[in-house]
Amino acid sequence: MALIKAFFNSPYTFWGILTLPAIPMVIGLTSGDPEAVNQLLHPTGEFAARFMIITMMITPLVMLFKSWRGPRWLMKRRRYLGVAAFGYALAHTILYLVDEGASAFTGGEISKLYIWTGWLAFLIFVPLAVTSTDAWVRKLGPRWKTLQRFVYGAAVLTLLHWATLHDWGGLGAAMVHFGPLIGLEAYRLGSNLHRQRMRLA
Repeated sequence: MALIKAFFNSPYTFWGILTLPAIPMVIGLTSGDPEAVNQLLHPTGEFAARFMIITMMITPLVMLFKSWRGPRWLMKRRRYLGVAAFGYALAHTILYLVDEGASAFTGGEISKLYIWTGWLAFLIFVPLAVTSTDAWVRKLGPRWKTLQRFVYGAAVLTLLHWATLHDWGGLGAAMVHFGPLIGLEAYRLGSNLHRQRMRLA
């Protein structure tokens, strides 16, 4: 039992789980299919969004299920999930650039709502991922948490990026994924406001 517990608590095991979606993606890229790059644009973007959503859901889940160990177990691994989200977002961006080529930087392409929201979300992700190490946490001190709050901006931009694909054709899928996060964040906000009112009463 101790060995099983140690196995599942190992960061290497958790990283292995986070990389599982990438295995068929890599196989697809090496298959020689000329459409592989284009076909992987959506899966990489979706997993980037999913891991970001899970990362953001952890704190309200801890608040909601105070006696459940699951969210607290995830809380200890939240930075891993955030880095995984960035990894899939980076893969999504690289595949997009390979697929579009030079046209990715033309005015007509960048001016599209689903394109520039995606770029802005990715640019926000970069400093969050770079500063995810223990060394950066110590170096930034309280400012680290302030920086991490920019993830809310990235989440809104990611939702818009996904929803506006194909003239808002991605709205349904985006809301299926973001709906639970929106509900949990509403609960978190309401809970915090309630505690503030209780302190002032």
